[in-house]
This record gives sequence, structure tokens and C-alpha cells, in this order.
Amino acid sequence: MESPSSNLSKAEASSATPLVSVVIPAYNASEYIAEALDSVMAQTFKNYEVIVVNDGSPDTEQLERALEPYKDRIIYIKQKNRGPSGARNTAIRAARGEYIAMLDSDDAWLPAYLAEQVRILSDNPDLDMIYADAWLSGDADLPHRTFMEGAPSRGPVSFESLLRYDSSIITSGAVAKRQTLIDAGLFDEAFIRCEDFDLWIRVAHRGGKISYQKQILAKHRAHAASLAADTVKMVESQIEVLKKAQRTLPLTDEQRKLIETQLAHCAAQIDLYLGKQYFHEGEFQLASEALRRANVFYQSIKLRVVLWFLRASPGLLRFADRARRNISRARMARSR
Repeated sequence: MESPSSNLSKAEASSATPLVSVVIPAYNASEYIAEALDSVMAQTFKNYEVIVVNDGSPDTEQLERALEPYKDRIIYIKQKNRGPSGARNTAIRAARGEYIAMLDSDDAWLPAYLAEQVRILSDNPDLDMIYADAWLSGDADLPHRTFMEGAPSRGPVSFESLLRYDSSIITSGAVAKRQTLIDAGLFDEAFIRCEDFDLWIRVAHRGGKISYQKQILAKHRAHAASLAADTVKMVESQIEVLKKAQRTLPLTDEQRKLIETQLAHCAAQIDLYLGKQYFHEGEFQLASEALRRANVFYQSIKLRVVLWFLRASPGLLRFADRARRNISRARMARSR
């Protein structure tokens, strides 16, 4: 592989300044990155550059072998491991495009992705960022076919709507003005999870205009090896992002109250998840304690019924849950 400096010079010499810089962080990415790059090369919109950052990946030899067919069409940068935030920041700083289009190495775009995203940004010059929907695929049980089916965006995007998860953004579906990301401080390299959520709320808090379209323009792969696969760690990271916002952003009283509510919600989510996990492991007392804590927030009649059965007849409840899950799996299998 060529060195980053010579590769960058070659890319600059081969084309005029691109409108879009495609940013792809790569860590243990050799298995999927060809599919991601093929989806970029298949775009109907062609005014882009591609920056791949090898973030100290342990599979560098295999990764560079996978990148070999694309070496004349990408800017390749190697660095010591700094996590997904550090890899994206390196690429954004090296980017020449007005817009940054982020693509995770195990995701892909449909051919019209860049054309449709850039069209909206060009038609709305005051818009800082646009995101779209994505098909979901992978080796995990997926209760929804698209990202927005599971996390719908409702109404205008704002700091508050992001905090309430009324606006949920998939990183591989987002295109933003490069300067907007820089002005917001780029990705916080202290986070390896929810680093995107942290950046989006900072963009919105400082007045950045974010919008979305419900077109399905990307493909998102959900699998056990991804950083998002650990539910508890993901919610714990959300808590850290919310606490950072409390410490660092000038907030109104209403915004502070909203963050406190969301912190309580996150704690309840963790207890709910742990309660289910304990239940499936047969730890009924621990399950009851965790679900009782969760229900302080949720105030759910369904949870009250579950708690009653946990005390009165946990075996019957476990039998009913197994039957429910078997029916759910059968329905999902038929829908595929």
C-alpha cells in the first residue's frame, strides 16, 4: 500500500476538489469493507473522494489485501488505534469535500444514496445535516426490517427531540457539512459507543439544522461483534453522554429536567434488560428486584403482572415466556 501522503497527492492530482468526502473507519474490517467500497463506487453521484482510516487494526494484512483493488480510488491513512471517533476525526480533518458522508466499514449504500442526500442539502443551503433510513441485516434476530421502523423520527429535529429519541440517527445514513462538524468539536474520542449521539446533540444545541428523509438509502449490518451489540454498555454510554451534556452545555431549566428524566429512563432500561436476563437464567429473586426498580420509572401494569407471577408462579411464567418467544421466532422466520 502507498503511504498516506503519496496516496493523498495522487487523489488530489486525479480530480478537482470533491463536493463530498466519504469517511470510512476501519478496525477488523477486512471481511466487509469490499462490500462497503463497492457500494460507494456504484453511486450514481460521482463527485466524491473516499478516505479509509486503518485505526490500528489487528487485521491490517488482510485489510490491505482487501483494499488493494481500490488503492487508486481511495485515500488510505494508517494510525495507532484511537477508536471510531479518532478514526473519523482523522478522516474529517483530511477531507477536502464540503460535505462529510459517514459510512461504517460493515455497512453499505444503495446506488442513489449520495445523489438523494446531496440533492436535499443543495436545495436547502441552510441545512447542516441530513439522514435517511436503512435496511437492517445481519446475524442477530431483527424485530424490524428498517432502522426507522424500530426508531422512527417524528417531527422537526432538535436538541430536545434527540434527547427524547424522537429523532434517532444512523451514522451510515448521515451526510453533514464538514465545517458544521468541526465547529461542533468533532467526535469526542473519549467515547467508543454513542460517540455519534454525543456529536449530534452538540450540533443541534449550537443551532445546527438537521433534517431527515424516510427513503431507504442504506444497508446497516447488525451483528454480535459490533460495538452496539452490548445493550447494557450502549445504555451506559448514553448515560455518560447525557452527564457530559449536563456538565458542559449551557442548558435551560427545561433542558436540565429533560436530561434528568432521560437519565432515569436509561437506568430503568438497564434494570429492565437485567431483569429479563436474570429471569431467563432462572435467577427469579434478582429478576424481581431489577424489574421492581425498573417499574418505579415505567409504572407499567404489564410489569406489575410479571412481578406478581414472579412471586406466585415463576415456573408458569417461564413456560409462557418460552412459548411466546417460539411464536415470535416463527413469525420472524416466515416474514424473511
